[in-house]
Amino acid sequence: MAIRQMFAYICVRNAVQAIDFYRRAYGAVERVRLAEPGGRIGHAELQLGHTTLMVSEEYPEFDIRSPLAYGGTPVTIHLQVDDADQVITRAVAAGATLETPPQDQFYGERSGAIRDPFGHRWSIGHHIETVSPEEIQRRYRELIKG
Repeated sequence: MAIRQMFAYICVRNAVQAIDFYRRAYGAVERVRLAEPGGRIGHAELQLGHTTLMVSEEYPEFDIRSPLAYGGTPVTIHLQVDDADQVITRAVAAGATLETPPQDQFYGERSGAIRDPFGHRWSIGHHIETVSPEEIQRRYRELIKG
């Protein structure tokens, strides 16, 4: 068995607003939208660079709920971008909450984190330095020493 691709499939409250946020914040392009007669979106596909993000509304009758139903999320979605500062600024302007301002990280990336208006946490970063696994481990030990 070979895995060919992996997609994030997230659940949100108000997919219409979420799709608009991802368009404004990340430049997402909507490729597919399947809506019920009442307007609830059962499935949408957004193109973010070379990645597809799939989105659906909450379906409590099938135990499909957004992070807002639980008061948070244990999952962080990471976006690798050309300029983390610019994308984070754009996401906050589009309605996200800044959790961690962008900063240079010990593992060779400049990154920060936001929470979108729908409860999903996004880490957004760009490459600044190539660091070997051994050097990352050494730096991590130094970091946790305090």
